[in-house]
Amino acid sequence: MSAPRTIVGVSGGVDSSVAAWLLVQAGEPVAGLFMQNWDDDGSGHCRAEDDRRDAVAVCGRLGIPFHFRDFSKEYWAGVFEHFLAEYAAGRTPNPDVLCNREVKFKHFLDAARELGAERIATGHYARVDHQGGRWRLLRGADADKDQSYFLHQLGQAQLAATVFPIGHLPKAQVRQIARDAGLPTHAKKDSTGICFIGERDFRQFLGQYLPAQPGPIRDPQGVQVGEHPGVFYFTLGQREGLNIGGVRGRAAAPWYVVGKDVTGNVLYVDQDRDSPWLMSRHLRSEAMHWIEGGPPARSFECTAQVRYRQPEEPCRVQVEDDGTVSVRFQRAQRAATPGQSLVLYDGPACLGGAVIDSTDAPTPG
Repeated sequence: MSAPRTIVGVSGGVDSSVAAWLLVQAGEPVAGLFMQNWDDDGSGHCRAEDDRRDAVAVCGRLGIPFHFRDFSKEYWAGVFEHFLAEYAAGRTPNPDVLCNREVKFKHFLDAARELGAERIATGHYARVDHQGGRWRLLRGADADKDQSYFLHQLGQAQLAATVFPIGHLPKAQVRQIARDAGLPTHAKKDSTGICFIGERDFRQFLGQYLPAQPGPIRDPQGVQVGEHPGVFYFTLGQREGLNIGGVRGRAAAPWYVVGKDVTGNVLYVDQDRDSPWLMSRHLRSEAMHWIEGGPPARSFECTAQVRYRQPEEPCRVQVEDDGTVSVRFQRAQRAATPGQSLVLYDGPACLGGAVIDSTDAPTPG
């Protein structure tokens, strides 16, 4: 039996199931591969075994070979250790970006080639095209599901060996295709949150690795208004979980995180959702990754996102000599957070991205 030309990353979800189905329908020689990226810690919260069973069932329904690879050691070294280090530094990392770069489009691609395949396919809502001798990463056609933000660290070699079979489809149509094809995952709920945490409580999970100390919650003027269980557990702009009761002399309005002092173990909050302590118009990145290998110019205008599902925001980008970028937005951005991803776009094309290093938002305390 000849080796399949394409290996589909089957996750046990509806999106990768339909991606595999579409390739089979197109006559593509296909096999499925399930990646285990996290060791089950016995908590009962890891869904990997259920997902693996669903992936096996889908491959059986489609009549394609099924492969399994355990990338948990690679995930720990390439993603999780960085995740912990960033939280310990008071930043808010995005593990999905690293998982794509370090596991799905690195170790998975290597595994596919070892199986004799030329390329990989995944169920991401994104598109790839080839223009002017370069590969481009484009937004998915379904704006609500577009995942190009999480794929901005891919480069020419990965895009040349990748297909996104459902990138041109809306989610509702993907579900319909799965139902009509009788795929066993057609009604399965979409996974949400960080993959290795699953359904468990985030604070409880993080506390296993980063023991936190309670400390004061203060307003920007330094007045204590409550106590926090650990500054690691909070991110800029967050409202949930502060548990600040009625404060004498203050309005009965929600509080929002506007700053963290990790060294002093102080969490700063304000009652204005669009507090000036949260707003910034200028940010500096860490080293920038350009999908086409370099920037379109040393200085240019484009649009950007500083978080997933955020509307694109017009900005001017200045590429610095050290490979970082300085970005100035036309209007102030709320809660642009160090550790999160800045992703740049030119129309539907993703230019690349980088980790946010700092912003010009004022620092309370």
